[in-house]
Amino acid sequence: MLTAEVKGSASLFLSKVQSWRVDETYIQIKGEWQDLDRAVDSKGNTLDFMLSAKRDRQAAARFCRKVLKAQRTQAPQVITVAKNAAYPAAMETLKAEETIAGETALSQSKYFNHLVEHDHRNIKRIVKPMMGLKSFNSASRTLRGIEAMQMIRKGQVKGISQ
Repeated sequence: MLTAEVKGSASLFLSKVQSWRVDETYIQIKGEWQDLDRAVDSKGNTLDFMLSAKRDRQAAARFCRKVLKAQRTQAPQVITVAKNAAYPAAMETLKAEETIAGETALSQSKYFNHLVEHDHRNIKRIVKPMMGLKSFNSASRTLRGIEAMQMIRKGQVKGISQ
C-alpha cells in the first residue's frame, strides 16, 4: 500500500506492459531479517511491494494478489522471478483460484530479473544508514514512504516534478 498522496492520485500511470519482474530482498527489523517482495514492470516502474515475515508460498501468493488488485496494473502475460521456490507454487495456487489467467507464464531467470535487483539498490541505499528498523509496523510505514519517493523520482506520478 502506497502513501495516501501517491495512492490517491488519479494521475498515476496504468502499467500496460506485458511482463512483470518480481523479486525479494531482505530488510533487518529488530535484528531479524524480513522479506521485502517487490514488483516492477519491464520498463522499471514500481508496481507494488509487500513486507512479510516469511518467505513462503502463502506470502508469495498474497503479494501477487496485492499487485493484481492495484488499480494501476493489468495482468501480465509473463511474470519473471528469481529462483525462489515459493513463486512456482504460488502461481499454481493463483491459477487454480483463477486469480490469474491460466496462460500467464512464469519465467525463472536471474538475467531478466536484473531490473528489479537493480531497483532494490535504491531502497537499500536509504534503509542501510538508518541502522535497523525497530518494529514491523514502523518498517512497513517507512518503506511505503521510501517507495513513494522512488516512484516520484522515477517520474511515475504525473503532475509532480522530479
